[in-house]
Formats: sequence, structure tokens, C-alpha cells
Amino acid sequence: MKAVLSSTYFGPIQWYQKLVRYDNVFIDHGEPFRKQSFHNRCTIATSNGLQTLTVPVEHTSKSSNPKPKTSNHGKWRSEHWNALCTAYGDSPFFLFYADDIRPFFEERRWTDLYDYNMDITLTLCRLLDIEPPTLLSEPIKEDFADFRQVIHPKHQQPDPDFLPRPYYQVYRQRNGFQPNLSILDLLFNMGPEAPLFL
Repeated sequence: MKAVLSSTYFGPIQWYQKLVRYDNVFIDHGEPFRKQSFHNRCTIATSNGLQTLTVPVEHTSKSSNPKPKTSNHGKWRSEHWNALCTAYGDSPFFLFYADDIRPFFEERRWTDLYDYNMDITLTLCRLLDIEPPTLLSEPIKEDFADFRQVIHPKHQQPDPDFLPRPYYQVYRQRNGFQPNLSILDLLFNMGPEAPLFL
């Protein structure tokens, strides 16, 4: 089975489910950047409800398909890391995985957004102990499932193959179960059992 996905920043659980369930995946790095998409944002659960973390981007050219670059303005990296520490510091597995996630905010600087997202994806596949599918370098032209418009934070389309399964969340008693958050929510709360929910 083959699938096409958009590039994502700590993508939602639904996105990672496709990595597990499809044999061949093409992550479309040539897709035009869309504002308010998972290209540069993720959603986490906090004590006050949901919080969106957004990577500020810059476009390097006036072409019709400029490559988005991560912005070096502001303190978004430390703000994102602090938000994760505050939201998940009391979760069962945050300390176990923190040293693997922290470098994406503190140690190395990526300029290309899609390269940044790909390195995040490969690291999360390792932490989740899932074999990434064959990541194709060319678009698939036949017999593929296209999820680029289906998995979207603002305009989600029906996906009959995805049914969010409840799992332990730190703030579940206060805010109820929050489905399809960033894969980090599942990882920090469920640890080695996270793949069972994909």
C-alpha cells in the first residue's frame, strides 16, 4: 500500500498511523507551504487546554513555490521547549525521552523547514521503535492514498481508517481526552506502549 503525506512538525497521531500502516510513503517536500497547516505547527495538551506551537517561517524567494525556512527571529525554540516541559514534565515518560527531543530546540539549528521536519520524523520513528516505511523520493503516480488534504488542523476531511483510541493523558481528568494531538503527547504519556495506539 502506498500513501502521500505532507511534511509535518511533530505531526499528529493520525499522520504517524499512516507511517505504520503503509508500506511505501512519499512525503511531499515540493508541496507549496500552507499557512495554518501541520507543516509548521503541532498541538499539545496543557493544564489549561490545547496549545498550538508554531514555527515561524521565512520564504527565500518570490517564486511560485518558495522553500520555507525556519526563522531565527524571536525565541520560538526556547518557548516551544519550555511549553513542552510545562505541559509534559509530570507525564510518565517525559524524562525518559527529553534528551532525544531537546536537541531540536537547543543544540542544532535547521534552516530548511522540511529538512527539520524529516529529522524529527526519523527520530520519532526510532523512539517509537517503529520501522519507517520505504520513504520514496519521487511522487507516486498510481494506486496511492493521498492524505495531504485529509490530515489538516483546520479543514480535516473524513478518514475512515483513523479512529482515535483513548489513552492516558496527564490532564484527562481536568479537560477530558483530547484526540489526535502531536505524537509527542502519545510518546510522553505512553512511552513504549505508544505504537499500540497507532
